[in-house]
Amino acid sequence: MSEWPDGLTLGPIREWPGELTPAGRRERSKFKTAGYDGYSRRSTPLSNTLEILDRELRMIGAKNAEMLVAIAPQDFRQDGKPRAQAKAEHPGVILSFDSRHGALSYPCDTFTTWQDNLRAIALSLEKLRAVDRYGVTTRGEQYRGFLALEAPTPTFAGFATVSAAELFIMDLLGDADLDGMGPRAVMRAAKRTAHPDTGGSAELFQKVLAAEELLS
Repeated sequence: MSEWPDGLTLGPIREWPGELTPAGRRERSKFKTAGYDGYSRRSTPLSNTLEILDRELRMIGAKNAEMLVAIAPQDFRQDGKPRAQAKAEHPGVILSFDSRHGALSYPCDTFTTWQDNLRAIALSLEKLRAVDRYGVTTRGEQYRGFLALEAPTPTFAGFATVSAAELFIMDLLGDADLDGMGPRAVMRAAKRTAHPDTGGSAELFQKVLAAEELLS
């Protein structure tokens, strides 16, 4: 079973930054193992990618890490991870997080699967960190091209303010006992309530994810 990095939030992509790569121009996986499956080399497992990603996020001191993938809200489990058989509308992935270099964002849809695009991002983070080994950069200059653009307020499912998002979550949870619960636990409870598998709906779950992004 793949172990996702601690603190990494997953969710559906709401809007791709710019234009998607045409399907005919996407590349097949370059990421293979030494083993063979019949006549072709096996693809690198997702678990290996997640190990690299976990290490690189820790090394850069990432906070509020979020991975967005084009999977429908109802195809995420209650713990926020995608279902094993979930199908993505397109293979693009966006990894964003706060760091000592600022808020960074890495969109990638070069390859034909979201797993390969996530691996490309993880390996890129590894190579960018390697630049520091030789003392050429002193202020994280290699990360400047990935500084995240602030999203306009209307993208947060209609929440104009943080207070509006907080009120939505409180109204959703109603009479639930929230005493002693931290913010992460409250959001987990909200996602359980809104999830289609527990009586919610895809639209309601999407709105909870938007509220979580704004509140974070």
